[in-house]
Amino acid sequence: MIKLCFKIQQQLQLLTRHIDGVVLLLIRLYLAPVMVQAGWQKLANFDSTVQWFGDAEFGLGLPFPYLLAILASLAEFIGGLLLVPGLAVRWVSIPLLITMIVAMVTVHAENGWLAIADSNSWLADGTLLMNPSVMEAPEKLAAAKSLLEEHGYIEWLTSSGNFVILNNGIEFAATYFVMLLVLLCFGAGRYTSIDYYLSRYIARRCGL
Repeated sequence: MIKLCFKIQQQLQLLTRHIDGVVLLLIRLYLAPVMVQAGWQKLANFDSTVQWFGDAEFGLGLPFPYLLAILASLAEFIGGLLLVPGLAVRWVSIPLLITMIVAMVTVHAENGWLAIADSNSWLADGTLLMNPSVMEAPEKLAAAKSLLEEHGYIEWLTSSGNFVILNNGIEFAATYFVMLLVLLCFGAGRYTSIDYYLSRYIARRCGL
């Protein structure tokens, strides 16, 4: 039985060795629009971005806000674009990882883990980075629905989904961080990226 399981595992390893590039391609294509959109929004509203980076009262209170705004905006926008064809993926993953760390620490950490407030989640009970206001989400939703039922178009507004309370915790940024870490460690992917063919070309030219 053990021998059979070992043979099956070997076959799975051989199979996944040829499709691992597809997995990494899917990660790149998932991350690309997220990063491009975030970078584009910062660039399109650059003055507001600089002010938000530097202001300690309503923003992040970071030093050198102009420089950091440029670096973060370009890292996300250009880095996101390069993820699509898979060019210099390990290199662009580094500034994007740093951007995610900064976002988690300066923007999201105080709100706990959850991106969407859900008082029924086990992560809302203090297990991981609790945000006490999450527990008030049902009351907030009930109040909002009551106001809309009385003064708004509740059926039309909820026709494409239910209302939620945005908690803005580190959940999404942490997920993107892990995905970028995978790209940093494993690269852009076999057969599915410019990096793969470029590295083969350079290896042949250099006799490696």
